[in-house]
Amino acid sequence: MNAGPNSSIFYASGIILLLVCALKIPTMLRRRSDALLRSACLLLFVGGLIMLLAAPETIITLNRLAGIPNFAAPVVYATLTAYSGSSLMLIINWRSGTPEQTRRAARLCMIAYSLAIVVIWLLFWAGNAPVEQVTLFDVYYANTPYLREMIVTYLLAHGAASMATSVLCLRWSREVHGSLGAGLRILVAVYLLHVAYDVTRLTAVVARWTGHDLDFLVDKVSPQFATLSGPLGAIGFMLPLVGPRVTATVGAVRQLRSLTPLWRALRDVHTPGAVRTSLEWWRTPPAVLLTSRKTALYDALLALTPYCDPAVHETAYDAALRHGEEESSAAVTADAAMLLAARERQRTAPGHPRDVVRTSTWRAQDLVSLSLAIDSPVVKDLHEDQLPPQKAAHHD
Repeated sequence: MNAGPNSSIFYASGIILLLVCALKIPTMLRRRSDALLRSACLLLFVGGLIMLLAAPETIITLNRLAGIPNFAAPVVYATLTAYSGSSLMLIINWRSGTPEQTRRAARLCMIAYSLAIVVIWLLFWAGNAPVEQVTLFDVYYANTPYLREMIVTYLLAHGAASMATSVLCLRWSREVHGSLGAGLRILVAVYLLHVAYDVTRLTAVVARWTGHDLDFLVDKVSPQFATLSGPLGAIGFMLPLVGPRVTATVGAVRQLRSLTPLWRALRDVHTPGAVRTSLEWWRTPPAVLLTSRKTALYDALLALTPYCDPAVHETAYDAALRHGEEESSAAVTADAAMLLAARERQRTAPGHPRDVVRTSTWRAQDLVSLSLAIDSPVVKDLHEDQLPPQKAAHHD
């Protein structure tokens, strides 16, 4: 007997969906009143379970353990129907409406799909399926009383829910952006694959009713839709979960790289009263490292503020304008030159700040622009001109 497609694809997809569900459980426990989150976790759990149960090797094992030919059929079909109901539950909780309307629709959905699951089991026990069929159950028993109705019940229940979910995901994907929008667009494709799975199998069943043979749609075509939808579904559900974290991490790494010139220039500045914590970059999350570095830079800027010389700022500003910079860019270049001069003054005369004190007004957006300006030719030239001869020779 043909055992069908490779079970490993089903197992891999199921495990990934269950892992994504496990990642959401801590958040669900903290937000127990969040019906939307509960629905998402339920959908992930049932989706992972159906992929594990639908694997041909699992079907054979279930039949052997139960000692009943085709016992796996109602197990898989009932779980698939539960997945359909979970999809609709997620739709109901996503949809805007009053709490009472949402609760009423959720109850109706739960009742309808619970009844469908009961009907599937009753029809299976009422029918007669003595010959084990791992991949061709739907068409082999397409004309068998009660089993025929069971097959149509699960296909229609699953197809209706998949179509409705794909429509909702498409509408929502047009309203959001980023990883959530990308995940929703992937889920649109996933649920359309589910619809294609149901349509091909139902087509093969109808062909049997009319005396034709399209069995290849069941054991050759529809499994391809199922195996493709599994990995895509895992990606679609994982992307909104991990996407923001990945984006935040990439952004933090980019800022750290942009701040490197400023950090190199100011990391040795004496900052009285400031507590500096040494963090190992390979063990510290980039976001934490970025916060620590920004704090250290602000401490250094605050410590250098009393040593800032407006005359240096004015000289650097004029030089930057002559160099062809815009006024806003020239102001940042002048700030960078003044900071380097203040650093040297703090080193040579730590107890003698200037009489003219510059008020510290550094902002978050100043750090990156200051860091980029540190390496500008204007700042380098002015800094070398202000260094004592021995230090200037060392820099050269």
